[in-house]
Amino acid sequence: MPAWFRLSPLRVLRSRLLRPFANRLLDRRLWRPAPHTVGLGVAIGLFFGILSPVAQIFFAALAAALLRANLMAAAVATLVTNPLTAPPIYLAAYRLGAEVLPWLVPSFDAALLPRLEAFSFDALQTMWQGMSLGWAGLSFVTGLALIACGSAAIGYLAGWGVMRGIAPRRAAMPGEVA
Repeated sequence: MPAWFRLSPLRVLRSRLLRPFANRLLDRRLWRPAPHTVGLGVAIGLFFGILSPVAQIFFAALAAALLRANLMAAAVATLVTNPLTAPPIYLAAYRLGAEVLPWLVPSFDAALLPRLEAFSFDALQTMWQGMSLGWAGLSFVTGLALIACGSAAIGYLAGWGVMRGIAPRRAAMPGEVA
C-alpha cells in the first residue's frame, strides 16, 4: 500500500487540514481494535453506507470520531454499497417500505396500462399522469431507513463477536507482550 494512502495517528499530526481536530482524532479508541469500538465502527459504516448515496466514508468517519468508534472499521463497512450491490438493496428498500406503508401504494389499475398494439406517446402520458410518484419516494426512504438500522444492529453484533473471538487467540500467542 502506498505511503500516502495509509492513515495513521502520526499522519494526522502532520496534516495541516486535520491538525485542528488532532485531539479528537488521536484518541486511542479510534485506532485500536477492541470489540466495542470495532462493532460500533461496523454499525456506523453500514448505516451510512446504506443510507447515504454520496460521501459515505466522510459521514461514517465523522460519526466514528464523534462516537469514538474504530475509524477503519467504519470506513471499510461503507463499501457494502457499490454498483453491484446498490440496485438489489434499493429494490429491497422500496419493497420493504411498500410492505410497511401499504396505504401509500396505490392499487394497480389495469385501465391505466395502454394496450400493447395501441401503445403511443399519448397513452404513456396518460398513464404517467394517473400515477403519483410521491408514494414511491416515501416507501423507498422508509425501507432504506429500516434496512440501514437493521444492518447496523447486525453489523455491531457481528463486529463485536468477531473481535471477541479474535481477542483470546491474540493473547494466547507465545512471545507476544500484552
